[in-house]
Amino acid sequence: MHFLYVLKSVNHKRTYIGITEDVEKRLREHNRGMVRSTRFYRPYTLAHTEMYRDKTDARRRELILKRSWSEKEKLLKSLGLE
Repeated sequence: MHFLYVLKSVNHKRTYIGITEDVEKRLREHNRGMVRSTRFYRPYTLAHTEMYRDKTDARRRELILKRSWSEKEKLLKSLGLE
C-alpha cells in the first residue's frame, strides 16, 4: 500500500503533501530535518492520509493536488487547514 499524506507545520502556516509507504517513518524524517523542502518549518503534525493500492495512484493524486490550486484548497478547507 502507498499513502498520500498531508503535514501541517506547528509553528508556521505551511502544509506539505507527499507520498510514502510508511507514514510514521516519513513524518519522523520530516521532523528530524532530513527533507530539504520542509526542514525550516519544523515541527510537523500529520493532518491527513489517503491509502492507495499502488504508487502510481498515490502519485497521480499527489500531482493533482500540487498542480491544481483549487483541488488543494478544497482538500485543505475540508480538513480545516485553510
